[in-house]
Amino acid sequence: MDFMQEYEKWLHSPALSQEEHAELESIKDDPKEIESRFFGPLEFGTAGLRGTMYTGLHNMNIHVIRWATQGFADVIAAEGEEGKRRGVAICMDCRNHSMEFARAAAEVCAANGIHVRIFDSLRPTPELSFAVREYGCQAGINVTASHNPKEYNGYKVYWSDGAQLPPHHADAIAKRLEEIDIFDGVKRMDFEEAVKSGLIETMGDETDRKFMANVTAMINDRETVAKVADTFKLVYTPFHGCGYKLVPEALTALGIKHLIPVPEQMVIDGNFPTVVSPNPENPEGFYLAIDLAKKNDVDFILGTDPDSDRVGIMVRNHEGEFQPVTGNQTGVLLLDYLIGAMKRSGKMPANPVPLKTIVTTEMARKVAESNGVKCFDTFTGFKFMAEKKNALEESGEGKVIFSYEESYGYMLGDYVRDKDAVTASMLLTEMAAWYDAQGMTLFDALNALYEKYGWYAEKTHNLVMPGLDGLRDMAKLMKDLRENPPAEISSVKVIVRKDYTDGSVIDCVTGAKSRMELSGSNVLRYELEDGTVILVRPSGTEPKLKIYISVSAENREAAEKVECEIVKDAEKWFA
Repeated sequence: MDFMQEYEKWLHSPALSQEEHAELESIKDDPKEIESRFFGPLEFGTAGLRGTMYTGLHNMNIHVIRWATQGFADVIAAEGEEGKRRGVAICMDCRNHSMEFARAAAEVCAANGIHVRIFDSLRPTPELSFAVREYGCQAGINVTASHNPKEYNGYKVYWSDGAQLPPHHADAIAKRLEEIDIFDGVKRMDFEEAVKSGLIETMGDETDRKFMANVTAMINDRETVAKVADTFKLVYTPFHGCGYKLVPEALTALGIKHLIPVPEQMVIDGNFPTVVSPNPENPEGFYLAIDLAKKNDVDFILGTDPDSDRVGIMVRNHEGEFQPVTGNQTGVLLLDYLIGAMKRSGKMPANPVPLKTIVTTEMARKVAESNGVKCFDTFTGFKFMAEKKNALEESGEGKVIFSYEESYGYMLGDYVRDKDAVTASMLLTEMAAWYDAQGMTLFDALNALYEKYGWYAEKTHNLVMPGLDGLRDMAKLMKDLRENPPAEISSVKVIVRKDYTDGSVIDCVTGAKSRMELSGSNVLRYELEDGTVILVRPSGTEPKLKIYISVSAENREAAEKVECEIVKDAEKWFA
């Protein structure tokens, strides 16, 4: 694609507003910026689209939203009149332009004869997955960039099972988009006209009630929560996002009496004025929550990201300071608790199964297998977990009780097929209250698990590679790692290499080659002589190369020492 030609097309298009024309005029003397915006379209994948909100083909804006929706509408229409009748559910988060983008998507769907159910205001991502399933929709659209910084927005797409789009449908949309002119190839229908014609209807409180009935049905131990309710306290922040309403409702239904929200961050604001990044993975975003917790003698802090699909927690340590609990650690705590709680409450199904991703701690497998439960791996992304859950349950091989990935995502129950911070927040709080009844904080509980199951240390190291140059650098780096694989990392021999692109396995000691079940993802895995496991993959949602380091050892000090040594060397190995 000739990026200057595409730039000129946009610059002179009557479809653009006066403000958009002015924005493009302002970069006319900056060829690098023009190239970054127009070298090609945003890649449409199984997670849809995600990018910065600027005017341009490689950015998130109303024209790209309409164009993407036309491609999606064509794929939905290919299901026939029944697919159009079942229609699409549409949701949006708190970000700037999210409502505008959601309504634009609804207008395109309606113009294509596809029935639309759109939420009347922002809602958590898991409720969109729920709505697709509850109303028997053919598909779903969610306008959100999840935990990304304020400059970003995104366009997540779902299929009839409530999970994000499977690869073959994503490929079909991507192929169709190559054929659609972004300005002249898109059908549109006025929103209010579509409402009057019955093609668009809104969802609101009724859907909330249905969703929350499913959430609260997941409670395992109201009795123990009630025993400590007069004294147990927690601080909660939604980071200016969608969790502000339903997460407190879930905690109140659990029986929590002393929920202390962070007032500044309960304000809906797509500029996220109190944080650099609204990501519960970043401990610095919790500074207001920590101040509030210390003032109110609270040991447990809960935070959800802007679309309320991820949740992070912080706990007070023995020195009285708050420290983050990683996604790996949170998942292990919750898995161990759920196995015990479900057994105590009589809710444990036959053949219970947890799911984790290939980059998630092996400690989860240790917890599961130590309790007589089989654990399965999937690729990163809850669409793969949804696929595995459906396959296991349809075959009768297992009933999935919990699915999680290290990046603060947890899926529970049968009513959603995506990360669900609403349900997870409630069950994490139930767990914290249960341990409180035992005279323990979650910090105590985590240490007890390490004593029981062994000491593990995990670290995700991010190499940030922004812009077009970053995409090229990531591709080159992955290519170089395949062509010139490291024989050792941090002075420790690599004994096994795995490439999840083609499923190949190489025993570096014997040279033997074999294949594994999983393939089709751009991930490299190195297993070292000392038991350390390292995985490398480009992020699917951010301009980062992600390096996952997992270490196990006989004690905390040994595990953390190895982890620190490898992190120090990470930049060197992949430079």
